[in-house]
Amino acid sequence: MYTREEAEGKRLKNPFDTITEGIGINRLTENFLMAKLDGAFRGTDKEAVEMSRFLLKNDGLFLGSSSAMNCVGAVRVAQSLGPGHTIVTILCDSGMRHLSKFYDAQYLSQLGLTPTAAGLEFLAIK
Repeated sequence: MYTREEAEGKRLKNPFDTITEGIGINRLTENFLMAKLDGAFRGTDKEAVEMSRFLLKNDGLFLGSSSAMNCVGAVRVAQSLGPGHTIVTILCDSGMRHLSKFYDAQYLSQLGLTPTAAGLEFLAIK
């Protein structure tokens, strides 16, 4: 979700209030400059935590925060497009590097991020 106002060097070093590490990069890499984007979705830490636990329980995928957030975005795209489309995302990290925060129940509890969803209702899906 790059904007010129958030270009590298124009904001604080860590301006994002998130436990989802790596989200909110404020620079455009060369490969990203070539991308033809139709839009972007903003997700929350709560959605990423809930999605990671949903995918672990239901699909056996032990994902990191970035992968979980990518899945939140993929579901948002699917919701906006409706049935009959194929959605692809990248699972770019595992949960192994996220044990001290993203998978730490006490840490998440302190931030009010304890996962509670039984399904995908946190994304308004029944």
